[in-house]
Amino acid sequence: MSTQPEASLQAEVNRLRLQLESLQVKDGSEPIALGNYLLARLEQLKVTKMFGVPGDFNLGFLDLVEDHPTIDWVGNCNELNAAYAADGYARVKEHSIGVVLTTFGVGELSAINGIAGAFSEMVPVLHIAGVPSTTQQKTKPMLHHTLGDGRYDAYIKAAENFTISQAILTDANTAAAEIDRILTDCMTRARPVYLTLPTNLVFEKISSERLKIPLSRLPPPNDPDVEAFVLDEIAKLVDEAADDVVILVDACAIRHDLRSEVNELITKTGFPVFSAPMGKTAVSEKYERYGGIYVGSISHPDIKEKVESAKLILSVGSLKSDFNTGNFTYSIPPSRTIELHSDHTKVQFAAFPGIGMKELLPLLTERLQPCSAAARKIPVPDFTAIVPNEANDVISQAWFWPKMGTFFKPQDVVIAETGTSSFGILDVPLPEKSVFVSQILWGSIGWTIGSTLGAAFAARDIGLNRTILFIGDGSLQLTVQELSVMLRHGLKPIIFVLNNSGYTIERFLHGKHRKYNDISNWKWTSLLGVLGDEDGTLSKSYTVKSKAELEALLEDAAFARADKIQLVEVMMPMHDAPRALVQQAELSGKTNAYVAI
Repeated sequence: MSTQPEASLQAEVNRLRLQLESLQVKDGSEPIALGNYLLARLEQLKVTKMFGVPGDFNLGFLDLVEDHPTIDWVGNCNELNAAYAADGYARVKEHSIGVVLTTFGVGELSAINGIAGAFSEMVPVLHIAGVPSTTQQKTKPMLHHTLGDGRYDAYIKAAENFTISQAILTDANTAAAEIDRILTDCMTRARPVYLTLPTNLVFEKISSERLKIPLSRLPPPNDPDVEAFVLDEIAKLVDEAADDVVILVDACAIRHDLRSEVNELITKTGFPVFSAPMGKTAVSEKYERYGGIYVGSISHPDIKEKVESAKLILSVGSLKSDFNTGNFTYSIPPSRTIELHSDHTKVQFAAFPGIGMKELLPLLTERLQPCSAAARKIPVPDFTAIVPNEANDVISQAWFWPKMGTFFKPQDVVIAETGTSSFGILDVPLPEKSVFVSQILWGSIGWTIGSTLGAAFAARDIGLNRTILFIGDGSLQLTVQELSVMLRHGLKPIIFVLNNSGYTIERFLHGKHRKYNDISNWKWTSLLGVLGDEDGTLSKSYTVKSKAELEALLEDAAFARADKIQLVEVMMPMHDAPRALVQQAELSGKTNAYVAI
């Protein structure tokens, strides 16, 4: 197994080789259709699923996708859901990327909210837009799917705002280099990228020589002199703190493929470790030195005290959004903070651009390992969730989430919709090697249905356990169609629909008794039959109205096996909410107070 410096060096060599290939392609290489070149690169990146909707400007490329031996076309109900699915796929299959294919104009604009969410939350997704031929783009006829005013670049300009890199293919001779460039950006920068694929270039023959050189997902190497200086400065601060150091792990540790490096850091140093909401399951929640979720003032008092009283905070991959920080209530001054990021490091008030944590963390672990004996003497709060003994049979939020904690198994993929679910599950420890998926920063209501589709495919690819979704009745109504796609492809998630008669998070933010937060009630247990399970053999649905009914279901071995798609309607009080959501809503209400005029 290569070391981190060796891997980084090889990645840099491959980057230089690809640059050289761009200048002079070797003669004698076997020609390949441009569309197949793209698919070959995706196959190298372990992509097995492509999401999207067929349209007349991508149908030729879809012939190649459908005939590909290892990449399957999923086919979604709409492009927004397809983008959500590509996002969920990429989050769970961490060493790959998500891919969504749309048609020109109407398709890509429909997908753009999903792409924006992936950008916001740093998820690597490739958006391929099938577009008119290069000749039509030059002559600008009034084609369908255009704005009717000749602006063929309008959608490209839109995509530039929501993707980190774009390749607008116009010439087969440069297409391979352009594809490689954006795919490398997608992986190394963990953000969506955008590719236009003109109809007349899909079958154009190009050289396959570049396919012999693998693309790298590693960032450029750190400057060794600056890196050495940063290591010295961090070591000094740790020494001055007399080993009273807390590690705080956040989302970018997951997004930038740092799980193994972070695990080495926490196990070899023994420092207490906590995570932010977006970093949940970045480290094992069963690790004895793990203390739980830190969310600023919303944190449990023992967690808040432990983190904020530490002499030094080692922050790994932080994303300081409002819902991720308890509405910006972190009480951790820069003078006591070291921040490690993918492309820079902050040591107190000093910033070091270009010093990324992928290379820095292994060196830091080696440097700080002697602190282990003293660090392990520092007490860590127990991260547990006790099921309360309530004197009624109503399924309350306070009872529901700890109870669900007893149902989870190692390697489950647990997905929580924005709002009640994402807040409720924070205080519940998840088993070893579980994967938690949520969209706390972008917060697009209904995102989890599409995301569950992609996540379930990814979980199946890499051998994870069950896929379990928690979603509110209001959120499910936005994107419910993708349940039909799950049925068509034989996916078997367990879907808990929290029926509390509307938009609970919105009620607590504003308008608790307003009609605009109400929704129409659906016959939830009939959904799967309507959406594809016509004879009732592929799915099973339940309604639970009491603690006793839910407990009986969770203890049912057949239900727990998850050998078919299952939907559970959970009846809950309208104005009940998890503790953390209530506190967050109070803080947000003060910040965004409406003033009557």
